[in-house]
Amino acid sequence: METPAQNVTAVYGNKVRVRACGICIKEDKVLLINHALYGSEFWSPPGGGLEFGESVTECLKREFKEETGLIIEVGGMLFMHEFIRPPLHAIELFFNVLSWQGGLEIGRDPEFSGSEQIIKEVRFLSFKEINALPDQSVHAIFRKVSAPEDLFRLSGVV
Repeated sequence: METPAQNVTAVYGNKVRVRACGICIKEDKVLLINHALYGSEFWSPPGGGLEFGESVTECLKREFKEETGLIIEVGGMLFMHEFIRPPLHAIELFFNVLSWQGGLEIGRDPEFSGSEQIIKEVRFLSFKEINALPDQSVHAIFRKVSAPEDLFRLSGVV
């Protein structure tokens, strides 16, 4: 039986992926997903890999629905980030999430079976909570900002 880390490597590893990610803010808190990756937790904004023939906004809407249960309205692109943590490598396009509807829930990655799911928690975190996490447990973009509104000031390649 493969471990979650082996499953992640098999599905996403050793190739470059293009991902659409969304910045969703509620009452000065950022919506994040806790993934179980390589023996530790990793908190990052919702998002996922672009499928052939799918626009980035379609991708982001699909990923939000799969991962959080929310139906979103996508705004403009904010910035691009290159995530490299071997064996993972992704070009991440971050968008502003203008609004959402529905109830927040722990979603699932369709690439994995029920027992292999890597999404462990979905919730809005304050910057105090984000800053208390170890650097390796939170997406690198949060080490470049000090408040939720700063995420909307990032531009270009971050």
